[in-house]
Amino acid sequence: MANNSTGLSSFATASDKKLIDEQHVISSKKGNGILHREVWVDDSGNVTRYNLAYINHNLFSDDNGRIIGFDNAHGYHHRHDYGKVEAVTFTSFAETEWLFEQAWLALRSK
Repeated sequence: MANNSTGLSSFATASDKKLIDEQHVISSKKGNGILHREVWVDDSGNVTRYNLAYINHNLFSDDNGRIIGFDNAHGYHHRHDYGKVEAVTFTSFAETEWLFEQAWLALRSK
C-alpha cells in the first residue's frame, strides 16, 4: 500500500487496525452531544481511514445525528454539515483534524 505523500495510504484493507476509537460526551450544560474520533492505520502506521464527527440528536436527527464531520468512507474525502455532504480537498490527516476542530469550535461559539 503506497503512501500518497499526504499522510494517508491510498486505500484501506481488511488488515488495517483501528488505532483510535474515542467518544467524548459533552454535558448538556456545554452544548450536549458526542465528539467521536475513529482512526485506522496500516501495518506501517499510515492512516488509511478516519471518521471525525460531532453528533447531537437533539439538534439534528438526519445523518445519524451528525452535525459536522469529516471522513473518507465511500472512496473519497468529504465533510458533513447538517446532512449536506461535500467533497473536500485532502492535504493531510493532521490538517483534516485541524479543520474538524475549527468547525467544532465555530459551532460551539454560536
